[in-house]
Amino acid sequence: MKNRIVLWGSNENDQKLLLALELLEKENKVMIHSFSEQLATEELYNQLMNQWRNNEEIAFPEGGESIARELSVSDDLLPVNIKVERSDVINRAKTEWHFAVLSAKMYEMYKSELDGIKDKVDQLTAYDKNIWNEMKTFWAKVQTQVREKNLYREQANTLRKITDGVFDSLKELRKTLDAEFEKLSREAVNTFFEKLDNIQGKVDKGLGLKPIFEELKQVQNEFRDTKFTKDDRKKVWSRLDQAFKVVKEKRFGDSGTNQNATSRLQRRYDGLMSAIAKMQKSIERDQSDKKFQDRRIDKSDGQLETQIRQAKVKMINERIISKEAKLADMMSTKAELEKRLEQEKKREKKREEKKKIEEVKEELKSKVKSDIEAKQDQLSAEEKEKLEKAASEMAESKQQGGIVEAITAVATDLVEDVVDTVKAVSEVVTDKIEDVVEAVKEEMPGAEEE
Repeated sequence: MKNRIVLWGSNENDQKLLLALELLEKENKVMIHSFSEQLATEELYNQLMNQWRNNEEIAFPEGGESIARELSVSDDLLPVNIKVERSDVINRAKTEWHFAVLSAKMYEMYKSELDGIKDKVDQLTAYDKNIWNEMKTFWAKVQTQVREKNLYREQANTLRKITDGVFDSLKELRKTLDAEFEKLSREAVNTFFEKLDNIQGKVDKGLGLKPIFEELKQVQNEFRDTKFTKDDRKKVWSRLDQAFKVVKEKRFGDSGTNQNATSRLQRRYDGLMSAIAKMQKSIERDQSDKKFQDRRIDKSDGQLETQIRQAKVKMINERIISKEAKLADMMSTKAELEKRLEQEKKREKKREEKKKIEEVKEELKSKVKSDIEAKQDQLSAEEKEKLEKAASEMAESKQQGGIVEAITAVATDLVEDVVDTVKAVSEVVTDKIEDVVEAVKEEMPGAEEE
């Protein structure tokens, strides 16, 4: 709502009045200009609505009345003898203008603090990190008030403009310091590249990977303790990370990128637990902040601070309610993931057991097949010998009865040999099956059925 409003009303005698209300923020007052029906011409009404209400000054006609009233939360905005057609507009103006006054006071407080820091910066001859941190702390406070909408956009923009100027002055002072820092950073980059080149040379020569890995870890620790520019840190980290990947691949082989369902669920579960922990800590911080604000309300320095803290408590309560709702959703997801993880682990266990049984089956089939092939080779050789003998006897015999007798004799021998061979193979297969079953029982109890 604007700081000026125009509306129709009436006095205690039900005579129409054209009212123009103006908020004076710094004085915490409201100016009430009233014009009788005779003075409230269409021209005046249009001027008030289109110009004066938009902060353009106009000449009020003579005969109008103007009074100033203190802006109060408990008292009415208008005198008791003045009634208005739109009481909702008056009530809204009362609440919003009261907030506007508080916001203006907060703005003036921050403006005064900012001017004090600006004076210190103007007197500096060299970069001062403490003042930089003081500015960061100050601007963080302002941003908090902007996010909570305790300051209007125009007020925030004014503070931002002055703040940007102060930061620009500090940045100019910091340029010399940055130039020296960049020089030291480049020297550190060269030092680390030399170390990594030396390690790569050891890898290329095929030296022991374990001591090389330990050396890389030492370089990593040094890297963490060394100050770099942002770009230089990125360069060194890229080389260091690549060196770790090369050594790990040579030591452990390529582990691949495919992960089973259990691993994916576990990673998601771990991430969720981390998020839950952060959310719980965030709620605890809000609750602690709420307790702090509750304690400080009674010790506030002035009514403005008390009102601001009371408003903060309400905002904190809303944040806590919102975060607790999100936490409840997270806990529900946690229970669901735990259930899915348990099911997936059971399925994975069954798959592993089935895989082992299949491996045993394949091993059994291979052994049985090789034994049968060996017996078949042996049987084929004996058959060949007997058939050759039978063929020779058949050639020598001229009598059909003799031929039949010879073939019958050979066939009988062959059948007996085949029966003996099958028995032998059966004994071998039986022995192998018994051995494998016993092995399965020992390795996986409860897998007899499979």
